[in-house]
Amino acid sequence: MSDLIIVESPTKIHTIKRTLGSDYNVVACVGHIRDLPKSKLGVDIDNGFEPTYVDIKGKETVIKDIKKLAKKADHVYFATDPDREGEAISWHLANMLGFDINEKNRVTFNEITKTGVMAGIASPRTIDMNIVNAQQTRRILDRIVGYKLSPFLWKKVRRGLSAGRVQSAAVRMIVDREEEIKSFVPVEYWSVTAKFLAQGSRKAFSAKLATVDGKTAELKTKEETDAVLSRLEGAEFKVSLVRKGKRTKSPAAPFSTSTLLQDASSRLGFQSRRTMSIAQELYEGIDVEGVGAVGLITYMRTDSLRISDEARTAASQFILSNYGSDYLPDTPKIYKSKDNIQDAHEAIRPTMPDLTPEKAKSSLTPDQYKLYKLIWSRFIASQMSDCILNTTNASIEANGCVFKASGFSVKFDGFTALYEEPKDDNEENNALPELSKGDVLKLKSLDGLQHFTQPPARYNEASLIKAFKEYGIARPSTYATTITTILQRAYVEREGRQFKPTTLGEVTTDLMKNHFEDIVDLKFTAEMETGLDSIEVGKLDWRKMLGGFYSRFEKSLTTAEVDLEGKRIKIPDEATDQICELCGKPMVIKLGKYGKFLACSGFPQCTNTKRLVTETPGKCPFCGKKVLQKKTQKGKKYFGCEDNPNCKFMTWDTPTSEICPNCSSSLFRKGGAKGKLVCHRQGCGYEKDLA
Repeated sequence: MSDLIIVESPTKIHTIKRTLGSDYNVVACVGHIRDLPKSKLGVDIDNGFEPTYVDIKGKETVIKDIKKLAKKADHVYFATDPDREGEAISWHLANMLGFDINEKNRVTFNEITKTGVMAGIASPRTIDMNIVNAQQTRRILDRIVGYKLSPFLWKKVRRGLSAGRVQSAAVRMIVDREEEIKSFVPVEYWSVTAKFLAQGSRKAFSAKLATVDGKTAELKTKEETDAVLSRLEGAEFKVSLVRKGKRTKSPAAPFSTSTLLQDASSRLGFQSRRTMSIAQELYEGIDVEGVGAVGLITYMRTDSLRISDEARTAASQFILSNYGSDYLPDTPKIYKSKDNIQDAHEAIRPTMPDLTPEKAKSSLTPDQYKLYKLIWSRFIASQMSDCILNTTNASIEANGCVFKASGFSVKFDGFTALYEEPKDDNEENNALPELSKGDVLKLKSLDGLQHFTQPPARYNEASLIKAFKEYGIARPSTYATTITTILQRAYVEREGRQFKPTTLGEVTTDLMKNHFEDIVDLKFTAEMETGLDSIEVGKLDWRKMLGGFYSRFEKSLTTAEVDLEGKRIKIPDEATDQICELCGKPMVIKLGKYGKFLACSGFPQCTNTKRLVTETPGKCPFCGKKVLQKKTQKGKKYFGCEDNPNCKFMTWDTPTSEICPNCSSSLFRKGGAKGKLVCHRQGCGYEKDLA
């Protein structure tokens, strides 16, 4: 007989067993074992929103094995993930096995290390029903919206569509941004930039026109700009003010889920789903050479910025040993979250600060190494001294016009020795030459530059997640899944790294704005998330929240049914410049069950359709035909010959228009900006570095 520990993921089993020894048996339930039924609503709306749960199809063997092991065990501990979903899974397991909910059999591991596992197993508690009810409420809300609203969309737009409480709000954000871009009217403005040489200096520095006759320079036309340039012809440029000072740059806090996803996107080019998958692997455990199987990071779904005293001490010791006392601040760095969030977890940090990325590199995949290095560097840097900059600001005057220049030099690099923050777009990188009031400068150039105000940028992965956080419309556990869902359901598509709404996304969002404003209203969605947080801490009754939501939702649904009685909304086709070879009419892009395809605009008279392909500038190195961009079933981009399956050429490398100097075949870009161009013609082997 031994104690049984039930975890979610099989990858944790080895580390936990090695830590606790032979007195413990460990088994994985592999996620949820029970859920609402797929075939019906599964929620008794008239009876307090009572849910009906059933065993998930395909989990029969897992359930049977867990029941068998639980019967033989002295004690059973539920060690599912330390979040809402994990708490709910533990509750379902306890019910399935017939355990008293008041028993202290729930344990959580913030990190899968000896310290984390021993601390968790030493502090069992009862299952927290407030957390369970928060998860149940979210699940029921999403089920009601999906089950009631999706059939409405089938009738009014197209079969197979689905709606979701958070996903619909996310799509609205992207649609609204696109409307802002389309309606944006650029405004012309001008600036004047001068380049000067100081006495004894060989390097010119730049300054921008700031004021004219004591008023802020706001040049709107070329005529106004030319007038300023004429005024400055032959003028003497004299330094009127020099102000020197110091500025400190403080390190960023350790990662939360939101900031990790943003940084992994902007620095590594990782999509959120990829980042969370790799982070899960690092949390659950890696067999590190010389260390053994161990979790490398703390739990990765968190809003918290808190770190333990033990972790702070370990980081301080590492900094002292590897960088010296100057890099260790006199007062420890403590970070607090702006929001009133639950602080059960720590920030995302390495479990062993002295395990550097380089030490672990041989045991990690390239992606694991990149993400671990990002997390490790950010955490260690967060505990290091500030960077200190010497700053200089100067004013240069000529004929009533004042130019401003600024620069800095690094006095002490501090945390930037390890983790460089992205530079401010307005930040000059170079120090100004030595200047004194009254110095006369030599003018090297004086230019009037035309500009136009720019529309807001489309959301990319990083900025969308940042907006989720700011608007409060999602939580760490749903950021990645929300983005994945709206892409898979073709409401949104990627254009480069940016998100663009499809015509389907625009049509459905317009419908939702007009008839289901609450579902796509960002403020309402945020209030729902806040309500779930209140349920989690026992401040709000979950049935009361569901009742309040459903009364408004049901009214909207009934009104929409009446307003759109007998009406169907058409999804506009996308025009193309291709001509149908059968009838000569233009081809259009339509959206079908399996994605976009080309169809003749003369339908139903002409039924010609074609597969929609994206051509590349490259030619197949095997047969010389076109290379097309394609996607795997999971949506990952690759490239292959248009003559497939007759020609088997395919690659992950991006085709280019450049030609191999050895064999005249197309070259392909391998890796990122610092990668290389390679030739894939058999027997050639030509390569050229990009950097």
